[in-house]
Amino acid sequence: MVPKELKYSKSHEWVKQEGNNVVIGITDYAQEELGDIVFVELPKIGRQLKQQESFGVAESVKAVSDLFSPVSGKVVAINETVGKQPELVNKEPYTGGWMIKVEIAAAGELTGLMSAEAYEKLINEGSK
Repeated sequence: MVPKELKYSKSHEWVKQEGNNVVIGITDYAQEELGDIVFVELPKIGRQLKQQESFGVAESVKAVSDLFSPVSGKVVAINETVGKQPELVNKEPYTGGWMIKVEIAAAGELTGLMSAEAYEKLINEGSK
């Protein structure tokens, strides 16, 4: 499941643009690879992120994985529900399981992200 309207990073985060902000989460592929997510650590609102900088951690029964920001900018919202119900990332990776909202510092960074088609190719090659 790779929604066509989103952009994707090589580190398996998705990005949905909403004006000057983007919503960021991890992909369905990433949550499947991690397994049952039991803990999510997110940054504080107001934190400045650089593209490809770790903004948090997702911990599953199998592994601990850093979460990387696909864009630079300021964290303007976090999904507090995911902190209390981390299993939402497994159940609804593209909706209720979103992680953070970021006010974009450099809109040009969005053009460097992958389309749904390019991301599908990446994960299909990775699973061979």
